[in-house]
Amino acid sequence: MTWIDLEGAVNVRDLGGLPTVDGGSTVPGRLLRSENLQELSQADVDRLVKDIGVTMVVDLRTTGELEVEGPAPLDAVPGVRHVHHPVLPELGSATQAVSEALLVTKIENDRARYPDDITTGHYLGYLEERPEEVTGALRDIATAEGAAIVHCAAGKDRTGVIVAMALTAAGVEPDAIVADYVASADRIEAIIERLSRSKTYADDVTSRPVKAHLPRAETMRAFLEQLDVRYGGLPRWLAANGFADDEFSMLRDKLRQP
Repeated sequence: MTWIDLEGAVNVRDLGGLPTVDGGSTVPGRLLRSENLQELSQADVDRLVKDIGVTMVVDLRTTGELEVEGPAPLDAVPGVRHVHHPVLPELGSATQAVSEALLVTKIENDRARYPDDITTGHYLGYLEERPEEVTGALRDIATAEGAAIVHCAAGKDRTGVIVAMALTAAGVEPDAIVADYVASADRIEAIIERLSRSKTYADDVTSRPVKAHLPRAETMRAFLEQLDVRYGGLPRWLAANGFADDEFSMLRDKLRQP
């Protein structure tokens, strides 16, 4: 895992070089992760596209986030495809009162799903409430001609789950997956500073203390364990949700050293 320092994003890393359980490693320049990409400079775009070879942006934000934030610099680059896979439930035109009620229900469901860690319960909700978006994101990572960059708002929760599933498919050591997930903590203050400039995210990130935003190793460990306990492992969950065996092989081969 290698940090990529950009002018307009602070939580960007290349997921190459991670150890696999059979003694191999992941390939650099195949899968990147990031936070919101709205502030990329031209130099950032050139580095991602020309130097690293990004051809696919896998955007995990909701439709509402996209509409408020507007186009991002990579959207206008020829040869870079933007795909949208919102892993959170879409509220559509719900009123504020309805939205607040739905949020309360969502929190209650997350807590009931995994009482020991509500964030783990929240992550499991992506699989149970939006499976077609999860599999769609993994499918696009697998079929990207060059590198795929996965992002949401902060680049740690929605992005963390999709990346963890992709790395699991590639056979990456669980401890390495957890370490990558937790690495966003190294940049958490910079992430919050960036998002606090956005009308979409400012209220959320500034209304809670910094420690409330920190990714916790035990959260991702529990998520990976629950993939096995609840669903019989990632391959079985994917197969049950329409992700074919050849697609699984393609995703695995995309990320691994031959």
